[in-house]
Amino acid sequence: MTVVRAFGAAALAVVLALGLAACTAQEAEPGAAPSETGAVAPAPAPVKFNSEFSRDGTFQSHIEMDGVDFVFTIWSAKTTPRMQEWYAKGDKYFSFTFQAYDTRQRLRDPFRTKRRVWLERVQISSQTTTKSGGSESPYNIDEYAPDITFDPEARTRKGKGMLITSPKGAFELRNQAIKDMADDTEGITLTFRATVHIQEQARSKKYTAREVTQVLPIAIFESEFATRPQPVPYNAT
Repeated sequence: MTVVRAFGAAALAVVLALGLAACTAQEAEPGAAPSETGAVAPAPAPVKFNSEFSRDGTFQSHIEMDGVDFVFTIWSAKTTPRMQEWYAKGDKYFSFTFQAYDTRQRLRDPFRTKRRVWLERVQISSQTTTKSGGSESPYNIDEYAPDITFDPEARTRKGKGMLITSPKGAFELRNQAIKDMADDTEGITLTFRATVHIQEQARSKKYTAREVTQVLPIAIFESEFATRPQPVPYNAT
């Protein structure tokens, strides 16, 4: 009889303990800090210089103008592909293409039905953002497009530049180096400007001159080291 009573008392103590724990949990105030075992890990610190290009290593934009879709495609070159290793010091390489699509026609319509778009000049300027408030311009070009495009036999027209209407034409510039910047640089903004001539109608001799602009922010990561380009095949992108 004594053993049975002891067992019953022990069982009752366990039940009471469980009930007390449940009540305590239910009475906890809403919004109270979680226990140490259920703590949520802090989110990683955001990149100070917001940049889709730095996050993905590539960027593409579509700019509609006069019924033409102008497409910039920009990517980190194979020599410096890891964006988190784009530091203030050392050369950092990018490549890009620029092409025009006549949206008044379907993609696979005969090329003779599409308006010609010619690219005359390419200008790229740069401006850095630093902790100290200073600014530099480590990369700049202003060139006649046919002279610098990757295709040495691009189709050209006097006074208007090179053909960029898809699928017969496209501008491509490879392995452009962004040089050293101040140690406290947080980012750099590239501004692309393309001077184009858009045919008013297919087979027409009338053209409209336009300037197409694209702004590209790029984050620069803090490091005591310099960006180190890796060896790649000659002129690989």
